[in-house]
Amino acid sequence: YLWADGVKVKKPVRLSAPEYIDKLFDWIESQIDDENVFPQQFGAPFPPNFMDVTKVIYKRLFRVYAHIYHSHFNHIRSLDEEAHLSTCFKHFIHFTAHFKLMDEPELAPLRDLTDEIFGR
Repeated sequence: YLWADGVKVKKPVRLSAPEYIDKLFDWIESQIDDENVFPQQFGAPFPPNFMDVTKVIYKRLFRVYAHIYHSHFNHIRSLDEEAHLSTCFKHFIHFTAHFKLMDEPELAPLRDLTDEIFGR
């Protein structure tokens, strides 16, 4: 996986999946904690780039789901945890679709699964 946050890491660097996920969760936490991106005060306006940042967060989280389904699904099934993963993903993908946080082409890695969820 290639990682760049645009601030600390401007040129993408190759990372293993666990390293990418660790960097991603740290970056998401820093975005959520940044009051300039996610205002903490009730009634405070959201910045003009709020949706752009949120879309990047969701696109990157989708990559984590794609990795889990492609690389670890058999193990998850062997643990009888498939229903838990599927429920979390269904909530994630419905929220993503409702707020238009990802474009259709970005869903391609899990197209069969998303088509099944949306009854296509």
